[in-house]
Amino acid sequence: MNKKIIYLDYAATTPVDAEVLKAMLPYFSEKFGNASSLHILGREASVAVANARKSVANFFNADENEIIFTSGATESNNLAIKGVLRAYFKNRKNTEKKPHIITTVFEHSCVLKTCQKMEKEGIAEVTYLPVYADGIIKIADLEKALKENTLLISIMYVNNEIGTVQPILQIGKMLAKINSERTEKIIFHTDATQAIAYFDTNVKKSGVDLLSMSAHKIYGPKGVGALYVKKSTKIAQVQDGGEQEFTLRSGTLNSSGIIGLGKAIELLGKNKQKESKKIQNLRDYLIKKVLKEIPKAQLNGSRVKRSPNNANFSFSDVEGESLLLQLDMEGLACSTGSACSSGSLNPSHVLLALGMEPEQAHSSLRITLGKYVTKKDLDVFVAKLKRILIDLRKISGKLLAEYYAKKNKQTNLKNYGK
Repeated sequence: MNKKIIYLDYAATTPVDAEVLKAMLPYFSEKFGNASSLHILGREASVAVANARKSVANFFNADENEIIFTSGATESNNLAIKGVLRAYFKNRKNTEKKPHIITTVFEHSCVLKTCQKMEKEGIAEVTYLPVYADGIIKIADLEKALKENTLLISIMYVNNEIGTVQPILQIGKMLAKINSERTEKIIFHTDATQAIAYFDTNVKKSGVDLLSMSAHKIYGPKGVGALYVKKSTKIAQVQDGGEQEFTLRSGTLNSSGIIGLGKAIELLGKNKQKESKKIQNLRDYLIKKVLKEIPKAQLNGSRVKRSPNNANFSFSDVEGESLLLQLDMEGLACSTGSACSSGSLNPSHVLLALGMEPEQAHSSLRITLGKYVTKKDLDVFVAKLKRILIDLRKISGKLLAEYYAKKNKQTNLKNYGK
């Protein structure tokens, strides 16, 4: 008999909602047409895609032709950064002056690696803003980093590992004022992948020019996402091919996935406040219980300015991977950090950015909640976590004792021979 899995890794992905799946299914079979085809099956798919685009646009308070469908947030982030740079060089005869990008040290790897690559290839200069122990950037640091050649600011709305919330609305207001006095506008991009289920992503309010998201974080399918592109934003395609997505993103449209995204975001719009409050209450219950009942537990990042679904802890004297494996054996699914970096043995760059030592960063555990989590699930989780930590700390203490005993013995033998 299969053991019941308690799933606590909603920041990595969410299960597809039953209503979303129901909306998608016809477009795998009887309504399978290519949305670019002119015959009836193509037109049927095209209409469904247009309706999904309308749902996404309504959610963000955008125009329908400002929504570009992609394969997910990684592609959206790449298109945002590389597309803005490509448009910059395309519109200039003299390209001796490199454009300047501002981002943060703890962005998702797809943003960091894109910026690092552009920097390495000599296409752009990049400033990486620091974050502090609370996991929040300072507006003053951003203002200080601005230059005459600053072209793009890319700052994630909610950090995918520790769930801390960046001051996106304040940055938008600051940039609106600065841009009113500049000849060349600074473009503002945010990766809102972890934010849209819980925070205000009205693009008119935030002042963003570009916004990235993925469907599978909001109970939609994997392999589909969107990039909001404000009408006036200078951006060029980075993938050559057909003329799909207003010539910005070539390739046959993933009709079924797009329809799933449209349905998922429609459902999110109806239930957002209610679900967010419920999940935040569970998160607060979990944080309080862990910090009260488990010795040497530390919450990483601000307790207040964090996503309602995120609790990231460090547990001293324990290695995170060992803890994760033991929890998995007990039917508890969580993570030590970003699912995209799960194959890496390096400590989390996010936690190192907070000023943590590598050993401390290696002892982290990310618990992220969703709409199917119950208080009983969290009680079971904490009870098993306590027992596992006791066992692992005993092993850790024994290994350390053996290590130091061996080291002292070797030192004594050396001294004896002198």
